Amino acid sequence: MSKSLKKRYNSEEAYVRGGSAWKQIKLHWQCYLMLLPPFIVLVLFSYWPMFGILIAFKNYRAVNGILGSPWAEPWYYYFKNFFGTRDFGRLLKNTLGISIYSLLAGFPFPIILALALNECRNMRYRKVVQMVTYSPYFISTVILVSIITMLFSQKTGLVNNFIVKLGGDRYPFLSEPKAFKHLYVWSGIWQGTGFSSVLYIAALAGVDPSLHEAAEIDGASRLQQILHVDIPGIMPTIIITLILNCGSIMSVGYEKVYLLQNTQNISTSDVFSTYIYRMGLQQAQYSLATAVNLFNSVANIIIITLVNWIARRVGETSLW
Repeated sequence: MSKSLKKRYNSEEAYVRGGSAWKQIKLHWQCYLMLLPPFIVLVLFSYWPMFGILIAFKNYRAVNGILGSPWAEPWYYYFKNFFGTRDFGRLLKNTLGISIYSLLAGFPFPIILALALNECRNMRYRKVVQMVTYSPYFISTVILVSIITMLFSQKTGLVNNFIVKLGGDRYPFLSEPKAFKHLYVWSGIWQGTGFSSVLYIAALAGVDPSLHEAAEIDGASRLQQILHVDIPGIMPTIIITLILNCGSIMSVGYEKVYLLQNTQNISTSDVFSTYIYRMGLQQAQYSLATAVNLFNSVANIIIITLVNWIARRVGETSLW
C-alpha cells in the first residue's frame, strides 16, 4: 500500500472511530444508499401490514376502518370463540397431520438425490437427471392439480383405468377423505425434491476432497465415505433446513389444498389456511380470520424457537 493510500485509510479509520453514527453514514453513504430500497420494501410490505393485527382484537367493520372499529369485549373474544368450536380440533389435526407427514416423508428425498448425483461420474447423465427432477418445481399449482385430477379421476383417470385393466374396481381417490393426505404429500414430494436438492448439492461441493482421499487410503468403500464424510459434511445444512421446515409446520399451502378440496374430503382437507379464506373472504368475518391467522403465526414462532433451542442443546448448529 502506498503512503498516500495508507495515510488516507488511517485518517478515515480515525474519523469513524472518533465520530458519531452520522459520520459513519456520511463516510459510507453509497452502501447505505444501496440498502435504502430493500429497507423501504421491507417496511412497506412486511412491517406496515402487521398493523392489521389489531383487527383480531376488535369488532372490525370495513366502513369504520381499523382505528374506528370498537374493541372486542373481552379483548380475546375471537380467540376464545375459535378455540371453543369443533373446528379448532379438526383444523389442528388436519394441519399437523399434513405437515408432519410431508416433513417425515419428504425431507430425506432431496438429501438422497443430492448424494446420488454427487456420486454420479457421468456428467451428461447427471445433467439430464437434474433437469428432469428440477422441472416439476416450475409447474404452477393449477397445472399440478390438473395433472392429479387427470391421473386419479374415478371415471377417466389413468390410474383407475389401469386398475380396471388388472381386474380391480375404480377407487374414488379425489373424493375419499383417507386418500387426500397421500395425494397432497406425494405430489408435493414429486414436485419439490429436485429443487430442494440444490442446496445439498452446493453443500456437498464444499466438502474437503482430502477427506475422501484419506478415506480411500484407509480402505473405505463409497457407502462408507457417504456415511462418514459426505453426510457429516452437510449436517449443518441439514439441521438448518430442518429447523426452517419445522418453523412452517402450521402453514400448509393454501392453493393446492383448496383446489383439491371438495365436499366429500373436506373432513381431512380443511386446514387453517382454507378456514381463514372461508371466514375472511367468503363470510366477511375479518376479526375471526385475523385471530386464527395470528394464532397460526405465533404457533410457528414457538415451534421454530423450540426446535432451534433443541438443536443448540444437542449440537453446535442453530439459527441463533
